[in-house]
Amino acid sequence: MSDVADAGCAHLQAPAAAGAHDHGAHAGHAHHGGDHHGHAHHDHAHSTRALRWALVLTAVLLVAEVVGGVLSNSLALLADAGHMLTDVGALGLSLFVAWFSRQAATPRKTYGYLRWEILAAFLNGATLLLISAAICWEAVGRLRAPEAVATGTMLGVAVLGLAVNVASAWLLHGSAQSSLNVRGAYLHVLGDLLGSVGTVVAALLVRWTGWLAADPVVSVLTTALIVRGAWRLVRESVDVLLEGVPPHISLAAVRARLESVRGVESVHDLHVWSVTSGLVAMSAHAVVPDVDRQQPALEAMHAAMAELGIRHVTVQLERTPIERCVPAV
Repeated sequence: MSDVADAGCAHLQAPAAAGAHDHGAHAGHAHHGGDHHGHAHHDHAHSTRALRWALVLTAVLLVAEVVGGVLSNSLALLADAGHMLTDVGALGLSLFVAWFSRQAATPRKTYGYLRWEILAAFLNGATLLLISAAICWEAVGRLRAPEAVATGTMLGVAVLGLAVNVASAWLLHGSAQSSLNVRGAYLHVLGDLLGSVGTVVAALLVRWTGWLAADPVVSVLTTALIVRGAWRLVRESVDVLLEGVPPHISLAAVRARLESVRGVESVHDLHVWSVTSGLVAMSAHAVVPDVDRQQPALEAMHAAMAELGIRHVTVQLERTPIERCVPAV
């Protein structure tokens, strides 16, 4: 029985072996777009510069908010400083990863270090969730026993923080949509911007109405706004790490485009995933019985995938479907 199974496997593997010698006819693998790489290099330089300036501004403001929070006894201000501390780490990590992920590929790491961007995004999102939980815990204690705050110091530092966070968010906004790494840093800064707005509101409420609970209430509300973006960032980065289909691409649409190519009888073992932000890859087995149609079909499939934004394409061409062999037990 084992001999029969082995013979069947050998028969099925023979076309693949022949295809290995005729790479142009039986398999396709391509990276598209010199213009795309030039555009990506420009975006990378812009995002790196934005991250550097945002890190400097955030580090200066961190010191001011810690001092101001201690002097004014404001939880909202200290909560904002807590976010600011994570921002310094997040921006520093994002800046390092923006450089490190661009290091050249090696024989051991054929994609280079691009996935570091996704790991940094995951760490930034997870850190935001942990900090948010800690702030909410402290706020519950303050709601039970409200404490007096020095609203003058609190308001002055909060206004300064608002100005710095607006500048940092403006610097990072342009690159946040194209890179999960930068988006993680941007969400940290955006969280601080919301925190600064909340702290200004809390200071004014305490000053005008004497409602001491405004300080912890505002800190909880601003933290709740941050959690939504942080959770989305964690979820998207996990999807990339698990090589899920990118949300903007329909697997059914990819299959339909491939099977609509003239000469393609069927497609199987289809996979679409993100290597990192902006780099989508696809691999598939395509059955093209007519040998003379294989090269034109291959070129048409590459063109179809480029139209869908998939720039890293690998297609194995087969005259008949090659099923996976299951070893005999």
